[in-house]
Amino acid sequence: MHPNPTFRNADTKASLAFTSERSFGTLAMNADPVPLLAHVPFLLNEEANQADLHLVRSNPIARALRDGPSNVKLAVTGADSYISPDWYGIDDQVPTWNYIAVHFTGRLELQPANTLRDLLDRQSAMFERRLMPKPPWTTAKMTPDVLEKMMRAIVPVRLHIEDMQSTWKLGQNKTEDARLAAAQEVADHGIGSEIQTLAAWMQKPPTNS
Repeated sequence: MHPNPTFRNADTKASLAFTSERSFGTLAMNADPVPLLAHVPFLLNEEANQADLHLVRSNPIARALRDGPSNVKLAVTGADSYISPDWYGIDDQVPTWNYIAVHFTGRLELQPANTLRDLLDRQSAMFERRLMPKPPWTTAKMTPDVLEKMMRAIVPVRLHIEDMQSTWKLGQNKTEDARLAAAQEVADHGIGSEIQTLAAWMQKPPTNS
């Protein structure tokens, strides 16, 4: 997380809404000689104290969990863009990058195999709802033996969330006029991902106030 507290004053509800909408992140676990990473879709529960996900059975993180639960981080990132100093309309500025990121810390553990089908159904239903009016895909459309074979290759996992930290780096350390000027430039010329979303957040950053 960014050390400047100005960028860490976002409303908790905004961070949870962002992560629930995104529902995709990078899972990180300590290991020797380097950390293990996995890029995973996940389901955050309403209380925001659990995230359900699945891993390929051969994934090193999944293999490590056979020895018991482990401390991990789940990083969720979203809109981001390069910010040119010229965009602020004021002197003596430097290049930077604006972005949104939320980190969950907690204990990751394997779940019983008989919970996997329900997890897959819940995950697919959440994303398929966003594709309406397309009729939703469900596991019921699969040939039973093919579905069973594919399910044997993955394992259900649950993250018990103990802490959440967020960074909404949106130019809050600049004057309002400078921040709004940069937001417009991001909308017009941004270099990054989801630049229109980032520009909108830069115009009105979420705060706890």
